[in-house]
Amino acid sequence: MNPIFADLPTTIFETMSRLAGQHQAINLGQGFPDDPGPEDVRRKAAEAVISGWNQYPPMMGLPELRQAVAAHYKHFHNLELNWETEVMITSGATEALADSLLAVIEPGDEVVLFQPMYDAYLPLVKRAGGIAKFVGLKPPHWRIDEDALKAAFSNKTRAVIFNNPLNPTASVFPREDLELLGRYLEKYNAIAICDEVWEHVLFDGLEHVPLMAIPGLRERCIKIGSAGKIFSLTGWKVGLVCAAAPIMKVLAKAHQFVTFTTPPNLQAAVAYGLGKDDSYFLNMRESLQASRDRFAAGLSKAGLTVLPSQATYFLNIDLSNVSNDIDDAAFCLRMVEEAKVAAIPVSAFYAQDHVKSVVRFCFAKTNDKLDGAVERIADFVKRG
Repeated sequence: MNPIFADLPTTIFETMSRLAGQHQAINLGQGFPDDPGPEDVRRKAAEAVISGWNQYPPMMGLPELRQAVAAHYKHFHNLELNWETEVMITSGATEALADSLLAVIEPGDEVVLFQPMYDAYLPLVKRAGGIAKFVGLKPPHWRIDEDALKAAFSNKTRAVIFNNPLNPTASVFPREDLELLGRYLEKYNAIAICDEVWEHVLFDGLEHVPLMAIPGLRERCIKIGSAGKIFSLTGWKVGLVCAAAPIMKVLAKAHQFVTFTTPPNLQAAVAYGLGKDDSYFLNMRESLQASRDRFAAGLSKAGLTVLPSQATYFLNIDLSNVSNDIDDAAFCLRMVEEAKVAAIPVSAFYAQDHVKSVVRFCFAKTNDKLDGAVERIADFVKRG
């Protein structure tokens, strides 16, 4: 069997979800919301199954959805995209990541990854024949350090995977960091594979700036979005991919031989959803921000150090002031068994030089779950 996959350990997500079930714990580990998603968008998908086309849609995606993607990004990010040559639909953002790596790199090429990172990145880089080079980010602000960039980039650097907003840190890179990364992309003639699936899930009035929108980077970025994150429909797996025409031409060929296409009823519903009034996107943010604030206040009252959460469904705590003797993985294992609350150790998102003091919770849950979790966590911390 292929050792890249055969030798992978059981993921921390699977482990914690299994333990959550075993101990009947409140599961704040996996990143999916309790909210079922907007009814009108779900209804459009249901209607399209009954009255729409259910055979193969076009490989690049339904024209109506690709047009909607271009219009959506023009409206929100002022990006000018040719929907026919620069927009493609995939079966989720993870497929888009795989397509991008297969299209961009050859065996032996180097790919820069920022740690902590989404767990799919490294296996996909290895499977495409790439060699990973890591840039470590540190709490509480998770900023890019130029010395670390300088050490990671070389003449063999072909691509960078850049996640902004960043999961699991719930942070948003400031424009200064985007411009810094852009200078290195230009210097080494590298392509940025931009995982921007959390682009609409930002708080406190922050606005998303796509790396593609930074001057000079339009022709060297692949922008990846996710309808699942935009509409809190994580099971739909509809990826939105944008790139300059010469890049997209090769991306499309990779996509053709990975999944070829995505369910047409979901595409039709997402096309409708992307055209929703701005109030939907603002209300979604406000609702999640209220959940974040409620949960953060409870954890702070329990004596825990809550790190800033600027985006995503996630909020992190730093264990440094709780104990210097316990790392995040051990803390999470004890917490799910004793407090019956499941969370994720952020060290699981590192391949090397792990930060072992940070724990991630998903707050996209009902108030009852969040309040119950806070009560259990407070008792657990008090007991030591």
